[in-house]
Amino acid sequence: MFQQRRRKTTTQGAFDILELIYHASVRNVRKNHGNAVIGLLLNLVQTVLMVAVFWVMFELLGMRRNAIRGDFLLYLMSGIFLFFTHTKTVGAVAGADGPTSPMMKHAPMNTIISITSAALGALYLQLLAGGMVLFFYHAAVTPITIEDPVGALGMLMLSWVSGIGVGMVFLAIKPWSPDLVRILVQVYQRANMIASGKMFVANTMPGYLLVFFDWNPLFHAIDQARGFIFINYNPHYTSISYPIYVTLVCLMVGLMGEFYTRRHASISWGARR
Repeated sequence: MFQQRRRKTTTQGAFDILELIYHASVRNVRKNHGNAVIGLLLNLVQTVLMVAVFWVMFELLGMRRNAIRGDFLLYLMSGIFLFFTHTKTVGAVAGADGPTSPMMKHAPMNTIISITSAALGALYLQLLAGGMVLFFYHAAVTPITIEDPVGALGMLMLSWVSGIGVGMVFLAIKPWSPDLVRILVQVYQRANMIASGKMFVANTMPGYLLVFFDWNPLFHAIDQARGFIFINYNPHYTSISYPIYVTLVCLMVGLMGEFYTRRHASISWGARR
C-alpha cells in the first residue's frame, strides 16, 4: 500500500523500456503459436510454398524469360521475402494493442511499446525464415552470389519500415471502426500479391502498365533490391527516395492519428472488438 518510489536515471529508464519491448516482442512472436520453434517453422513453410507456387506458375505460363538474367529462384525469393516482410509487418502493427486494450492497464506499457514490439516480432520471424531458406538453398542446391548484400538488406529494411508506416495508419483508425480496418488490411495485403510487382521487372514493363504499380512503395523497394542483388540489372523506373517519402508521410499521419485516438479513447470501445 505504502511504497517509496525510487527516482530512476535516464539510462535506467531506457533499459527498462528496452526490457519491456523485448518481453512484448517475445509475446508477439509466440502469439500465433505457443511453441516459438513451430511458429518459425510455419513461417518457413509458408515462404517455401510461395516460392514453389510461383516457380511452377512461371514454368507453366512460360514467364521465365521475363525474369532477370541470373539465378531464377533467387529472383523469386527476392520479391517474396520483401513482400512477406512488408505485409506481415502491416498486419502485425495494425493488430497491435491499442489504447483501449487491457494490456494498457499495466504500467509502464503504452501504445508505442506495443507498436515497436509488434514490428520487431514480425521482422525477427521474416529475417530468420528468409535467412534459413537462403542458407539451405546455398548449401544444398547451388551457391548464390548477391552483388551488394548491404544494399539488398537495406531494401528489406525499407520494406519493413514502410510496413510499419502503413500499419500505423490502420492502427490509428482501428478503434473508430475495427471491422472496416480488418477488411482494409486484408484487402491491402491481398492486393499486394499483384501490386508489389514481385512477379515483374519494372524495366521490361510498358508505360501504360507501369502506372498501375509505381504508386506502391513496396514495388519500388523490390525493384531496387533486385538491382542490388543482380549484377545484370539496373532499375531505371523506380527509386529509393519514393518509398522513404511515403514511409515518412505514413509515419507522421499514423503518429498524429494515434495521438488523437489515444486522447479520445474510451474503454467502451473494447466491447466492439
